Amino acid sequence: MSSLPPNPLPFFPLLSFPLPATAALLAALCWTLASLLWRRLPTSLSAVQLNLLKNLLAVVLQLPFAFSQAWQLPPRGLLLLACSGVVGIALGDSLFFAALRRLGTRRALTIDAGGPAFTTLAGVLLLREWPGPPQIGGIALISLAVVLVARGAAQVPSGDGCGACNGDPSSSGQVARLPMGGVLLALGALVCGSLGALLSRAALLSGPISPLQAATLRLAAASLVLLPLAGRIPLRVPRPRPARRRWPLLLLATLLGTSAGIVLQQVALAGLSGGLAVALMSTAPVMALPLAWWLEGDRPGWRGLFAAIVALAGVSLVVGLPSPL
Repeated sequence: MSSLPPNPLPFFPLLSFPLPATAALLAALCWTLASLLWRRLPTSLSAVQLNLLKNLLAVVLQLPFAFSQAWQLPPRGLLLLACSGVVGIALGDSLFFAALRRLGTRRALTIDAGGPAFTTLAGVLLLREWPGPPQIGGIALISLAVVLVARGAAQVPSGDGCGACNGDPSSSGQVARLPMGGVLLALGALVCGSLGALLSRAALLSGPISPLQAATLRLAAASLVLLPLAGRIPLRVPRPRPARRRWPLLLLATLLGTSAGIVLQQVALAGLSGGLAVALMSTAPVMALPLAWWLEGDRPGWRGLFAAIVALAGVSLVVGLPSPL
């Protein structure tokens, strides 16, 4: 496997990280923040309707910039990107939104973060991308961190904060039981997201295209598929009206998770194999630990702190830095 290109931006926040790895970690952070915002968005829209709305909003925001550059990708690459958008965004995000409402932010992200092993195996079979021993060790450590977070999510003491008022099973006053329907939805989102990433990786290998153009094409294809499935999106909300913060929340979550997150994902996939990129982007559950504690009262405890250290060691191995363990 080829070595990672150096970061050409000396002022970039993560100075010692290669640019594709930095983009993957920033994408994970964007998706974590966006997931917390989606959980707080007061809306009666279904998961499919909400997915369509944020995709259309992102396409409108990105189109002027995407068409300001020449499109040089061959038809096969454009088709792969469109298929990637349908599988990873239209289907995967709809499943993830549905799982998010049933499981809560950290649990949905945790199950969805089981993708590194699946994507790595699929990348070996479909794209012949073999990770080296350090990268395999890094993926294993990141997966271990996810397991630790998941075990910590299985039992949460009562009285942890506002999670119950948001439908978070971790704050119901009892030992949390994960609903099987939510788990299946999250697993479906995992598979679709991994396949979407591999299709996007294959497209980016077929010719030159900017990450913004790739993200815009994926979102446009996803929106076209969702249009007949979403039904009518109500323009007026019956009383009692939600708080006036709804549209600012929607715009901010879309800019973070849909626009910035997917553009950064394309940067990562252009410079890393599918398995390594997905492994780094799967650190979202670890990033969610302090945010979920602060915003949802979901306390990770010592297990979460140890998981963060293990995840950091895994990230260090993946990007070729000295491991802290």
